[in-house]
Amino acid sequence: MVLCDRLLVIEGGRVVQQGTPASVARHPATEYVARLVGLNLYAGRLDPDRGSVALDGGGDLAVTPTAEARGSNRVLVGLRPSAITVHTVRPEHASVRNVWAGTIESLELLTDRVRVNVEGTPSALVDVTPGAVAELGLGPGQAVWLSAKATETDAYPESASTRHTAEVS
Repeated sequence: MVLCDRLLVIEGGRVVQQGTPASVARHPATEYVARLVGLNLYAGRLDPDRGSVALDGGGDLAVTPTAEARGSNRVLVGLRPSAITVHTVRPEHASVRNVWAGTIESLELLTDRVRVNVEGTPSALVDVTPGAVAELGLGPGQAVWLSAKATETDAYPESASTRHTAEVS
């Protein structure tokens, strides 16, 4: 991604996205592309009055939709693993709008951070420091709470081609 001007992503024998590296990384079209660029990606229906998205896989996320997303019923929501916080107890009296329960599936050391794979509604990849893993005693099978500010989400319209690709897969 550092050395190219344009990317072409093929998933299941079909072109699912193309564009500049920055545009692909900013707005991945499928979960596969999101994982390639290191993002959590969720599809769902936007309720612009509530500022939330009812996720296809269950649960919902408070979002700060762009004007373009407000005009669309179906959206994708990108959330960076570093924008999610792990808690060992449910956080209370905080400004975060998104709080949900999960269970740690696995931990993977990635140079300077640990990627925590959490199964929940929604599931998420979360990046924490090795010190946080030790201090919180994080490990597989542990129940945790996740939180993310609505301002950390990136909600954008889901394209018709993305829906078709997801339905075929």
